[in-house]
Amino acid sequence: MFDRNSFQAGTAGRRAVLTAAALAVAGILAAPAMAQDAAKKQLRIGATAGSNYDLLQEGIVPQLKAKGYTVKLVEFNDYVQPNLALDDGSLDANFFQHRAYFDQFTTDRKLKLTAIVQGPVAPMGVYSKKFKSINELKAGARVALPNDPSNLARALLVLQNAGLIKIKDGVNPARVSELDLAENKHKLKFLPLDAAHLPRALEDADFVVVNGNFAISSGLKLTEAVILEKTPDQYLNVVAVKTGNETTQWAKDLAEAYRSPAFKQVVDTKFVGYMKPAFLQ
Repeated sequence: MFDRNSFQAGTAGRRAVLTAAALAVAGILAAPAMAQDAAKKQLRIGATAGSNYDLLQEGIVPQLKAKGYTVKLVEFNDYVQPNLALDDGSLDANFFQHRAYFDQFTTDRKLKLTAIVQGPVAPMGVYSKKFKSINELKAGARVALPNDPSNLARALLVLQNAGLIKIKDGVNPARVSELDLAENKHKLKFLPLDAAHLPRALEDADFVVVNGNFAISSGLKLTEAVILEKTPDQYLNVVAVKTGNETTQWAKDLAEAYRSPAFKQVVDTKFVGYMKPAFLQ
């Protein structure tokens, strides 16, 4: 005779055994992963040439080495490859981009990356080899600026804050382009170029809007800029890792290095004039 109660009890018992077995297997699998995380002591970190690379080399790498890490810094000369390398696992982390660019790039490319901490950034500046002051600007002046959308928007905001152009009301400041100008009283002619190539444009353009890291890597000084950006928080650089790695011990140690008094001292003494997140003020 079929005994429903006995059958249900037996089924529940088997489920309990299976559940316990599954948990045991999960524990066995998780243990090596956790051990691997704790044991990871070799890091590859990417950065663009100039100030971003130098900040890592002088302020972050020594702290990580003191904790037993071996760090390989990988230098890039563009704003595309560092995120692609991070996504494909060639890098463990990168430090080169501001938050606005990071959000736009990862969304556009559908990359699963996570920002774990902010860091300093060399301000964007307007430079010229032909003029010593922005007051010398003439109608029809040629102005070179970055061609990637987020840094193009940033450069146009710098020019607006200097009173050279006016952007239409209601436009998303992170998405501003040359088509969003309400006023260009000096009839400026914009020359969008790859950010890394902008310092070379100083020979031809009247004024060039250059990202701080590329300005410094090319030998320009922040004090030489005819206009220097007052950098808002959305343009502070971030340290990025592949999503899922933000909880690893090495990522926590990396973020902690950026927040440390030792890093603040390096920034304050060797990178004067850089814009900093609140925790480094």
